[in-house]
Amino acid sequence: MGEKKKDTRKSKSAPKKQPKKAKTTAKKTAPKVRIIPLGGLGEIGKNMTAIEYEDEILLIDCGLSFPDDDMFGIDKVIPDFDYLLNTEKKIKGLIITHGHEDHIGAVPYLLRELNVPVYGLRFPLGLIENKLRDFGLKGNFHYIEAGKEFRVGKHFTVEPVRITHSIADSVCYSIKTPVGRIFHTGDFKIDYTPVDGNPIDFARLAQIGMEGVLLLMADSTNVVRPGYTQSEKVVGETLEGIFRETNKRIIIATFSSNVHRIQKIIDIALKCKRKVAVSGRSMETVVELARELGYIRIPESKLIDLNKASNIPDRELVILTTGSQGEPMSALARMAANEHKNIHIRSNDMVILSSTPVPGNELTVANVVNKLVEKGAEVIYSDIAETHVSGHACQEELKLMHSLIRPKYFMPVHGEARHLKMHAELAHELGMPNENIFILNNGDCLQINSKTAIKIESAAAADAIFVDGLGVGDVGNIVLRDRRLLSESGLIILVATIDKNERMIVSGPDIISRGFVYVRENEDLIDAACERAESIIIDCLSRDMRDWNGIKTAVREGLRKYIYSKTGRNPIILPIFMEV
Repeated sequence: MGEKKKDTRKSKSAPKKQPKKAKTTAKKTAPKVRIIPLGGLGEIGKNMTAIEYEDEILLIDCGLSFPDDDMFGIDKVIPDFDYLLNTEKKIKGLIITHGHEDHIGAVPYLLRELNVPVYGLRFPLGLIENKLRDFGLKGNFHYIEAGKEFRVGKHFTVEPVRITHSIADSVCYSIKTPVGRIFHTGDFKIDYTPVDGNPIDFARLAQIGMEGVLLLMADSTNVVRPGYTQSEKVVGETLEGIFRETNKRIIIATFSSNVHRIQKIIDIALKCKRKVAVSGRSMETVVELARELGYIRIPESKLIDLNKASNIPDRELVILTTGSQGEPMSALARMAANEHKNIHIRSNDMVILSSTPVPGNELTVANVVNKLVEKGAEVIYSDIAETHVSGHACQEELKLMHSLIRPKYFMPVHGEARHLKMHAELAHELGMPNENIFILNNGDCLQINSKTAIKIESAAAADAIFVDGLGVGDVGNIVLRDRRLLSESGLIILVATIDKNERMIVSGPDIISRGFVYVRENEDLIDAACERAESIIIDCLSRDMRDWNGIKTAVREGLRKYIYSKTGRNPIILPIFMEV
């Protein structure tokens, strides 16, 4: 048998099996921009919006609102900064649309908490600088120009576009983000004959619309009004007619921030050979700043000190003053109450209110007008003559803005619930699908990119923060409720000294009334209330009740029922016990 030959052929080894890669089902999330309004929705004023992309936040405006009638003792209302404090490192800048209080009034409170660069044109930044001086703060200001792009952080390219409004240096903003362009109108109206000669840049607005806009945020304040807002030129013609027809001393009240109106009044005064004096701290501050920056022009010889106004004949004098909204401490209100140091209202005075009352101020304005009339002054206001035009766009102007910008998505801003809803309906009438229109509340979030938009409710804290004197946020709804109760029915303080060990009343109880009844004229009621409180305390002590809070509660409830049965009122009852 032959030997079996060994097979020396190299066998091909089977290829090693590679481990299969796990299938990934999760898709990469498309980048989105988050729009978070912190104020200005569902309300007039307190305007503030955050635009967030990844690790950066851009803020638009930081305004305040003024308190409602039931916010007793509150001076201002500002946005809630909690969300911003928690994302401080993301904030790259604050851009300002214009210098009205509802857009810049809360900037000092923000800069007191966060070091944020502020971008704006000269006039609004000048107003902010004056405010910061009162707070002992300095701002990190970046001066910009309409029509010139600038960068904020890595992700935001911002272009201010000139717009017309009732204050100098008003702009809207075109903001390029990695997911698309966002356009914010700020406050605006379309005035073809503006006082400063700087009309809206319609060509640029149309070009921006052609380039493509992902989201439009537009002013809704005047959306309930059909037609167009009248030009500032109309007010000038009305005022000139009034000035030419009178030889009386003219006192004219308007918003101190309305620099265009102030310049028009000065121009008319000079035409009519009158000199101008200025009254009211905010008016003096704004006029001085506007003259420095070249927004108000008046020869030095024609602007006189208020202290010397009495030396000028009535037919040669115009006094510019604050107080067009009837504010209690304003110069005009002090004149009406005979409390102004330099100006006393006489029968040879003509008082012009070049404004309309802000909603909620109608009664205070009417009170000031009545006091002026009682003193013999001739009073002219918007119901009598066209002494004021709005600075906000009516329906036809809003339609023009929508038609120029042509956004994919729309979010109405700057208005109460009725304004936002009506603006949404207007956008739908112009052809925008309802699913592309978003009505948000403060603190909600609109998350958008080129393909999708999602509304997220209550994404950030956006409560109203009350400013009371030097206190910020230390007065809440509970304190306001107590103040409201005090205003409605007053306060009763019950004081007694008790010996717990002997289970007896050592002195009292005595009652002090504030805002409830006049004690001397209601001694029987007060004595009976003291007797009722005494019997309740004795009953508690006889049951060996040693908990002060328990005794106070029993006295408070017992007195409350007794007083309501006798008077029909519910005063706040505050028991104070001292122990021996």
